[in-house]
Amino acid sequence: MGLLNVEGLVAGYSANDEILKGINFAVEPGEIVGIIGPNGAGKSTLLKAIAGLLKPGKGSIRLKDAPIGGRLPRDICRLGLAYVPQEQNVFPTMSVRENLEMGGYVDPKGARTKIDRVFARFPVLARKRRLAARGLSGGERQILAMAMALMVEPAVMLLDEPSAGLSPIAAERLFESVTAINREGVAIAMVEQNAREALSIASRAYILVDGRNHRSGPAAALAADPDIRRIFLGG
Repeated sequence: MGLLNVEGLVAGYSANDEILKGINFAVEPGEIVGIIGPNGAGKSTLLKAIAGLLKPGKGSIRLKDAPIGGRLPRDICRLGLAYVPQEQNVFPTMSVRENLEMGGYVDPKGARTKIDRVFARFPVLARKRRLAARGLSGGERQILAMAMALMVEPAVMLLDEPSAGLSPIAAERLFESVTAINREGVAIAMVEQNAREALSIASRAYILVDGRNHRSGPAAALAADPDIRRIFLGG
């Protein structure tokens, strides 16, 4: 039994709208797990269902062997899961420090110590702690969003398209931050359109197509597969 286990998950945005059609998915302690596939495959829907933003129609979701399917997002967060959406993931008019305080609202105990650790981990945020989040670059906003998620000291972090809209240099720095967070003990499940980069830093990966499992396995093996390279990696 892994840290996070999804079995036979069916979910969508209405009773008659099944985006996920029986997905199986798992994250083991210490892993970075990539989730790739074409647009409309259900990748972001999977993360939303795990995080409690969508109620599963069928199947099970377990975190640390506790059932979390259909539970409220704040309760799932308290159990050790943090979700970073692709958009609207910071409070633009609040300062960097205020954003971090909001990130820790679920468990405010020790917030100052946690913020100090975040600033030590991300010096760019420490330098701009009084700046409104809207004044950050795109890459810095994504780092702030991940830092807010770290305020709940998660066992698992879900990242939805973290590099979307970033320049190649900013994306490279972001993936370095993702890897560093993982090295400090946080397991990560990451939806990413930049499939090559996702596979380069992931230990395992899942390929979804039309709401179903298409392939899964060690990320390096998938990246080296000629069919995967041709269909999903652009040659």
